[in-house]
Amino acid sequence: MPRRLGRVVTGFTLIELIVVIAIIGLLSSIVLTSLTRARQKARDARRVADIRQIRNALELFATSNNGEYADTIAVLASDKFMPVEPKDPSTAASYPYDNYTDSTRGACVVASGT
Repeated sequence: MPRRLGRVVTGFTLIELIVVIAIIGLLSSIVLTSLTRARQKARDARRVADIRQIRNALELFATSNNGEYADTIAVLASDKFMPVEPKDPSTAASYPYDNYTDSTRGACVVASGT
């Protein structure tokens, strides 16, 4: 090691610092990408669970009301077939719902993932 006036010079070089910063940046980008995917999967799992809950509540409602489905999802929550009306985890909006009242009986709930 070079000596200057009797003192030992120690420390990191600029190249070493740049390499360490680059490695930290690379690792953080990998972690953030993984977290983004995990969040998307969690939101999708929540949507699937919400749709199942709505489906079960619709079937219970139809059984209690001579085969007629609810007009809105909010009716299911107000009639105690569900504790609360589920909302999309990304937008906090209600799930789109259609009640078919023509010759075919049925209902359709849609969840779109982002």
